[in-house]
Order: sequence, then C-alpha cells, then structure tokens
Amino acid sequence: MDEVCTGGRGRAIPPRVMEMKTPGRRRPLAPRIALGVLVALAALGAGHALLWRAMAAEIEQGFATWVQVRRAQGWRVDHAAPVRAGYPLSAALILPNLRIEGGEATLPGGFVLQAERAVLRVALPRLDRLRVEMPGAQRLRIGDDEYRFAADTLVALVPLEGGTPPRGGEVLAERLRLSTPAGPMAVGSARATLDTSSTATEGEAALEVTATAEEIDLPAAPGGRAAAFGRRIAAFGAEMALSGPVPPGRFPVVRAESWRDAGGTLEVKSLSLRWGPVGATAAATLALDEGLQPMGAGSIRLTGAAEALDALAEAGLVGRRAAATARAILPLMSRPNPAGQPEVEVPLTIEDRTLAVARIPVLRFTPLAWPAPDRER
Repeated sequence: MDEVCTGGRGRAIPPRVMEMKTPGRRRPLAPRIALGVLVALAALGAGHALLWRAMAAEIEQGFATWVQVRRAQGWRVDHAAPVRAGYPLSAALILPNLRIEGGEATLPGGFVLQAERAVLRVALPRLDRLRVEMPGAQRLRIGDDEYRFAADTLVALVPLEGGTPPRGGEVLAERLRLSTPAGPMAVGSARATLDTSSTATEGEAALEVTATAEEIDLPAAPGGRAAAFGRRIAAFGAEMALSGPVPPGRFPVVRAESWRDAGGTLEVKSLSLRWGPVGATAAATLALDEGLQPMGAGSIRLTGAAEALDALAEAGLVGRRAAATARAILPLMSRPNPAGQPEVEVPLTIEDRTLAVARIPVLRFTPLAWPAPDRER
C-alpha cells in the first residue's frame, strides 16, 4: 500500500499532491531556453543595427571629407540628397545625380563626370573594402570630347586603410557600352588594377597598372571598314610601371620636365593583342624627348604578320611598296611558335611621334599637349 501522510488536522494527503508541493521543484527547461534565445537574438539584432549605423555614418563622413578636399583643389562636386541603404547585409550611401567637375590643371579643358547615381558600399564580411557602384547611364566629358556609357556591372573596389588615403584600387566592367565621338563601341569585359607608392625612390615603381579587356567592338569607320584588322579585338592586355619618384608640383608640364631630367621611364612589361588574324606580344621602355613627346624602343612578336601587312596596305597605313618588301623578307625572319604558327620577332621604335615596326612606319601620333602654366593660373 502507498504510504499516507496526514495534514495538520489529521486528514490523509495523497502522494501525488505531496509531490506537487515538494519545495525546490525545477520548472521545465524549454521555456527558459526559448526566452534565452529570444534575448540573445534581440541583443544580436541591436548590435548589428548599431554596427550598420556606424558603418553608414563612416561612409558618409568619409565621402564628405573627400568632397571638401576636392573642392579645396578647385573641383566642383554636386549631388542630390544622399540616401542610406543596404541594411542588413551591407551599409551603402546612394548619391543621386552625381556631378564631378575639375582637372583643369592636368587636362586641357578639364573633365566632367555625370552619373545617374553612384553607390558607396561596404559589405560583410569585407569591411576593409569600399565598393563604388555606378548603375544606370553615365556621361564623361574630357576636354571637347564627350563619352556616354552604361554597363551591366561597373564597380570600383578601393581598399580602406585607417588614417591613410587609398594607394590603389581595381575597376571591373561587364558588357560596357560607350557612345564616343567616333561612334558606338562595346566591351564584353574589362578589368584594371592600379597601385601607387608615394615613397618610391629612383628606379622603383611609383605607379603600376594592369589592364585586360575582351570582346572589344570598335566604332564603325567611314565606308563600313572599322579598322585595318576588323571591328572586333578579341583580347587586350597590358602591364606597365612608371618609375619614381614623381616630382611634386602643381603644373604637369613642369613635373614632366623634372621627371624626364631625372631619368624617369615608363616600362611596358607586357602588351598583348589578339585582333583579327594578328596575335602580338610586346615589351618596351618609354621616356619623354626634348619636346616632352613619347619616345622609346622595344620588341614585338607577331603571328599573322603577312595578313597584317595586307590589311595595313589596304587601309593605306603602309605604302604598297614597303609592304611588298616586308612581305618578301618575312619568311627569312619567321620561326614556328609552340603552337606551330609562323612567328616573327622584330624591333619597334617610337621617335618623332611615329611608331615603326622593323623600321616600317605604321602609325603617327598626334602631339601630346601639355597645359601651359600660365593657362593653369
């Protein structure tokens, strides 16, 4: 039989009632766990909201500082009221109707950039990198030339370093469409990286640039001929380094003269091109001559050299007699490359604003115009 306890008045108390009244009985764990989870989620959400606000405020303050510096340099920066966005996965600042105007000290006539909107974004987990996105239609005027452009993706990635201005960055573009003074053109994909060093000494790189592009459709030329080798460039690549130090100063022409006199050079480490029947890789070292015009020497390796000569002669860029002479000696200079194609390696020079390949002039450049100091004042 179950034992029976009696109450104060002698009445029997069933065992189950005794168990319910036993002191120290713990409550079920499930409600306590659920409450703890809710509190933790609320604290996490509040902390994330505070972090997002801090990130958005830092982006806004950083942009305001950049604008102040540029305006102090004589630039004009205008935009509509900025809007914070991106919560919860990123902190973003949207700048509608952005207009940046300046650069008269560097470019004749300066430049004007107009964007439907620009988006400055920092996204988790890359809090050390700023994304500058430019969706929609944009317009760029350089001097008297105007370029309208839009892309499926147009993004600049800028590393953020505490207390110091960015030393470089990267630009990515996908399906870029441009309207140029020569006509419409398009680029399937492009990528460019830039790295600078303000402490570069003589012989060290003060500026390094790497660029690649694919599926470049050139503007159509008069008469339906876009270029000597066809309208589409299949691929282009370049890797260059500008030796330092770059002299300080306000006037570009004075800085260029000082850089030239100090033995400054632009090293084209590699230049590659696949255009119609032609494949080319080149390397060269360039400098400035007495007239502050580019000069230099290097070498180029060509596949499809015979087709290139025919196209240049057809376009009128090379005289037919010079093309015939070069075509006659090509077999003597050709060697098979790893793919078994005939390849020619020839010297190239740039002198007196003329590019010559194997001493054959193929292109004459327009003079490089430097803004005069009296105009910049």
